[in-house]
Amino acid sequence: MSNMIIKRNGTKMDFDGTKIYNAVAAANAEVKPEHVLSEAQLQTVVEMASKQILASEKDMSVEEIQDIVELAIMSVRGYEVAQHYIRYRHNRELARRSNTTDDNILDLIKGSNKEMNEENSNKDTKMASTQRDYIAGVTSRDLTERVLLPEKISKAHKEGILHFHDADYFIQPIFNCCLINIGDMLDNGTVMNGKMIESPKSFQVACTVMTQIIASVASNQYGGQSVDVSHLGKYLRISKEKIKRRLHEECGDEFYETIPDDVRERIVQARLRYELKSGVQTIQYQINTLMTTNGQAPFVTLFMNLQKDDPYLEENAMIVEEILKQRLEGIKNEAGVYVTPAFPKLVYVLDELNCLNGGKYDYITKLAVKCSAKRMYPDYISAKKMREYYDGNTFSPMGCRSFLTLWKDENGKYKFEGRFNQGVVSINLPQIGLEVTDGGKKIPETEDEFWKMLDERLELCREALMCRHKALLGTKSDISPIHWQYGAIARLKKGEVIDPYLKNNYSTLSLGYIGIYELTKLMKGCSQTDPEGKEFALRVMTHLRDTCYRWKDETGLGFSLYGTPAESLCYRFAKIDQEKFGDVEDVTDKGYYTNSYHVDVREHIDAFSKFAIEAEFQALSPGGKISYVEIPNMNHNLEALEELVKFIYDNIQYAEFNTKSDYCHVCGFDGEMKLNDKMQWYCDNCGNMDPAKLTVIRRTCGYLGENYWNCATF
Repeated sequence: MSNMIIKRNGTKMDFDGTKIYNAVAAANAEVKPEHVLSEAQLQTVVEMASKQILASEKDMSVEEIQDIVELAIMSVRGYEVAQHYIRYRHNRELARRSNTTDDNILDLIKGSNKEMNEENSNKDTKMASTQRDYIAGVTSRDLTERVLLPEKISKAHKEGILHFHDADYFIQPIFNCCLINIGDMLDNGTVMNGKMIESPKSFQVACTVMTQIIASVASNQYGGQSVDVSHLGKYLRISKEKIKRRLHEECGDEFYETIPDDVRERIVQARLRYELKSGVQTIQYQINTLMTTNGQAPFVTLFMNLQKDDPYLEENAMIVEEILKQRLEGIKNEAGVYVTPAFPKLVYVLDELNCLNGGKYDYITKLAVKCSAKRMYPDYISAKKMREYYDGNTFSPMGCRSFLTLWKDENGKYKFEGRFNQGVVSINLPQIGLEVTDGGKKIPETEDEFWKMLDERLELCREALMCRHKALLGTKSDISPIHWQYGAIARLKKGEVIDPYLKNNYSTLSLGYIGIYELTKLMKGCSQTDPEGKEFALRVMTHLRDTCYRWKDETGLGFSLYGTPAESLCYRFAKIDQEKFGDVEDVTDKGYYTNSYHVDVREHIDAFSKFAIEAEFQALSPGGKISYVEIPNMNHNLEALEELVKFIYDNIQYAEFNTKSDYCHVCGFDGEMKLNDKMQWYCDNCGNMDPAKLTVIRRTCGYLGENYWNCATF
C-alpha cells in the first residue's frame, strides 16, 4: 500500500485527496451549465481516484495521479470537464517549464546542471561558446515544446512514448545529417563568408579548403556530416604534375635531361610524400582544433573507399594510407603526449582489393587493423554486404550511422552526395512491452495488444516526423548559403525555396527505435539471441521497416528505419519508465535501455556470434545501423583482429571495435582508466581521480567522446 506522492522535484509528500477535489472543481467551473458535474459526481471522482492511488504498491508521481484523475472524470461521463482538466494540466505544465528554463540556464552558468554537463560527451559546458549554444538550445527547446509542436506530440515526448530529437534546433529551419557534395565544391568552387573559393591548384590547398567547408557546413546544421576523401585523389595528381614541372624549372632543360628517370621519380615522390603528409596533417589538426557555432568540433566522418574503377586509385590509396598512419600516431595533448583524437571519425571500406584475401591493398587494411587496435578508428563497411542491401551501391553514412535511401537523378543515375536527413523521431519500444505485460508482471498469451499499441504509437511518430518536414517547407536558400547556394547540397539562387529537396524521397525522415532487447525480454522472456526471441524481434523490425515503406509510398517522402544513436536517450527512456513501472528485472532496473537492435552488453557472447546475429537486424534497418564489439587491448594480437575484419567483410555491413586508449596526466600512464563503484574514472597506476588530469576516450554511440558521460552510457 502507498500513500506517498513523488513530486516533480523528486521529493515525497503524503497523499492529500483534497488537492484532487480542488483541481477537478476548478475544471468543472469552466464548463457550460449543461455539462457541469454534480457535487456527488465530484465526490465519486475523488473517491475512485483516491482508492486506486492508495491501493498502489509503489509511490506514485504527480503525472501518474493526474492520469488516474482524467480516467475517473471520464468514468462519470464528465467528458467536457475532462477536457478542461487536461487543458488546465497542460497550462500548469507550460508555466512550470518557463521556470525550469530559467533555472536550467542559471544552473548551466554555475556549472551545477548535471544533466547538461553529461548530455553530450564532446561538449565541454565550462566553455563560454558551449554555454552560449546550450542557452540558445534551452530556450529553443522550451519554445518547441510549448508553442511549436502539437500538444499531443509534446505530451508523448514528455511521457517517453517517443523522443523528438534535437528539439533545441527545431525552432530554426535547419536539418540533421548530410553527405557533403565535396567533389562538386572542390571542382567548381564555392563561397564562404561572401568570399569566392576557387578550385584548388594543389593537394594541400584542397585539404585546407575541405576543412573550411566542413566547419562552415557544421555551423549551419546539427548532426554529423561526411566527406568522401576519394575526391582528393585528383588534387594529389595535380600536385605531382606541378612538382614535376617545378623540378624541371629548377634544373633547367639541359641539366634536367641528364637526370636518370628513376632519380627524377624518387625526387618527385619524396616531395609528393611531403605534401601528402602536410595536407593530411592539415585535415587532422584543423578538424580537431576548429570550433563550430555549436560549441564543439565538427562531427565529421572521412569515408575511405578504394574502388577498382577509380581513375585516381593509386593517389587515393596513398591518401588513405597517410590518414591511417597519422591517426595511429595520434595527436599531442597539452602535455605533449600523443593521445587518441575524437575526430574525424574514420570509415574504411572493405572490398575485393583489400579484404585480406590476397588483394593489392591488403597492406592498407593491415594498417587499418593496427590503427583500430590502438585508436578505435577506423570503423569498417563491407562493400560486399552493402551492395546486397542497396542495389549494388556503396556509400558513406551521414555522420556516424545514418544511411540514405536509394534515389536516382533525371538521368537514372544513383545519387548520394548532396543529400541529407530532415530529422529523427524515436519510438520507445520497451514502454509498449511494459504496458502490455502489466509492468513486466506477465508474459502475454497473445501479441494482439502489443501490435495494436505499436501501430498507434507509430502513427504518433509519423505525425511528429511530419512536423519536422512541414517546418522545413518554404525555407529559402538564404538560410544557409553554404548548403543551398554554394554546393554542399545544392546551387539554388538567392530567395529560392528548398522544397524540391524535401520531397520525392530526395532526403530522409528517420524513424528511430530503441530497446529491441528489453522489448523481447518482456514479451518472450528471453533475449534476441534465443531462437524464439530472435524470431519475435525480427518480426518487430520487419514491421517497423515495412511501416516506413508504407509511409514512403503514401507520401512520397523518404521515411526510413534508423537505429537510434541513443547517447542520452537510453537513460532518459529508462528513467521515465522506471518512475512509472518501478524496477522491472532486466528492463528498468539497469538504468539504461539497449541501443537499437544491439545484443545487451551484459550478455556473454563472442564477437563473431554477436556480429552474425546483429547482421540479420542490420538488413532490416536501411536508414541507419552500426554494430560493435567490446574488446581488450589487441595491440599484441593483431592476427585475431584481422580475422574479425575478414568476418565483417563476409557477414555484416557496418561494424566497429571498442578498445581503450586513455592517458593519465599525473603519472603518464598510457592505457585503460578504470571506474570505481561511484562511477568515477581513476588511474589504476597512480590513483589519480581528477577529471581535469585524465584523458578518457570512449565510443559514445558511434563517435568517440573525450568528456564525461551520464550513468547510462558507461
